[in-house]
Amino acid sequence: MPVMHAFDPPERFVVGTVGEPGARTFFLQAREGTRVVSVALEKQQVIVLAERLDELLDEVMKSAPAVVPAVAPFELDDNGPLEQPIEEEFRAGTMTLAWDPDEDKVVLEVFPISETEIIAEVDESGHLVDEDAVAAIELEESEPDEVFLVRFAPGNARAFVKRAEAVLGAGRPNCPFCGNPIDPEGHLCVRANGFKRRDPV
Repeated sequence: MPVMHAFDPPERFVVGTVGEPGARTFFLQAREGTRVVSVALEKQQVIVLAERLDELLDEVMKSAPAVVPAVAPFELDDNGPLEQPIEEEFRAGTMTLAWDPDEDKVVLEVFPISETEIIAEVDESGHLVDEDAVAAIELEESEPDEVFLVRFAPGNARAFVKRAEAVLGAGRPNCPFCGNPIDPEGHLCVRANGFKRRDPV
């Protein structure tokens, strides 16, 4: 059985970063009392999670407008830093989102990046065995060792999305000419023949 890092509900559930713009590491972090779990993930995963979570809440709101707020309640805003120390539990791979209508909660499951095990039948000489002379390789995905499970209310979910969007927007600004991120020292703009451009003042 996988190790279950379950929070139902967490006292705090946020996304945050460590490091400077351009070299940031993103984390999902949940806290309940003194127990804190931090899971690393990619920026693109944060983008997709925030978008899908917002879409899920909008969909549920159509049938249950009294349950799901249209925007994040002001009192649930959380702009504080991540809990310290940050100890990475694992790096996120697959994530699933669902709505529990019995408890009116969002259910998020995060699984570690899994290595696919390649299993192939070989003969005594070490050659692949296949009656059609085509290599038969069975790909079998192993059971995850850990699962990060968070069940939280729709108001907290809206607040999570609001913070995620703020965190994503706090990275490197985009070049107005080529759209690529600008480092603090500037960047080589492909649309300006390699001349360095900085943010317009």
